[in-house]
Amino acid sequence: MRTFETILILAFICNCYYYKLQMLKENVSNILERVGGAAVRAGRSPVDIKLVAVTKTVDIDTIREAINAGLRILGENRVQEAQRKISNLKSQISNVKIEWHLIGHLQKNKAKYALQLFDLIHTVDSVSLAEELNRQAEKAGKVQRILVQVKLSEEETKHGASEGALMTILGRIRELGNLRAEGLMTIPPFFEDPEKVRPYFRKLRELRDEAESAGFGLPELSMGMSGDFEAAIEEGATLVRIGAALFGERK
Repeated sequence: MRTFETILILAFICNCYYYKLQMLKENVSNILERVGGAAVRAGRSPVDIKLVAVTKTVDIDTIREAINAGLRILGENRVQEAQRKISNLKSQISNVKIEWHLIGHLQKNKAKYALQLFDLIHTVDSVSLAEELNRQAEKAGKVQRILVQVKLSEEETKHGASEGALMTILGRIRELGNLRAEGLMTIPPFFEDPEKVRPYFRKLRELRDEAESAGFGLPELSMGMSGDFEAAIEEGATLVRIGAALFGERK
């Protein structure tokens, strides 16, 4: 009887895993289709939009299956959690090039570890953080790719440079030899209706355009998440950060 019960349990586990895997593949396919549709509506090419799969709290096995499903850019919020995942996955997947992006707030005391782990840091929000990243990157012999995070709302919980400080930060980054600013990022307030978020996306694009008119090359706009990424793409996003729509709500 115990053997039969064990077989039933194992069969149940296998079925659950298979179902989870199929749902993930369907979610990836659905998101890519929606990304393409939003790009076409905006008169853009779908290949110009990159999907950043937000793997915060997602387990290693699920991340590995997401990679097998075709995802190549993974976004993490915390340096310590990313460190563990990247270390584990490197030993499991050596034949696939994965880009790791930091999309959460970065404290200066974690700058050294962040540049060791991440290809692109989305959340540089001050001159002092930029200078510390540059100092650590110089030590490591690396040119670190970054985005400047801009705060466009009044929410105290949100991080980012103010609109007024943006040009000062960009100017200082341009003077630093081991940083390369590639664009802007923002996290707008949450609204159930994506149309209410659209003005924030439009504002970030306008700020980028103003900076480019002043001589800064900033091709990337990181904006849009699971509930509003289509509006973000229509307003110019090149990087959309998708978590829940791929992996389900965080537990």
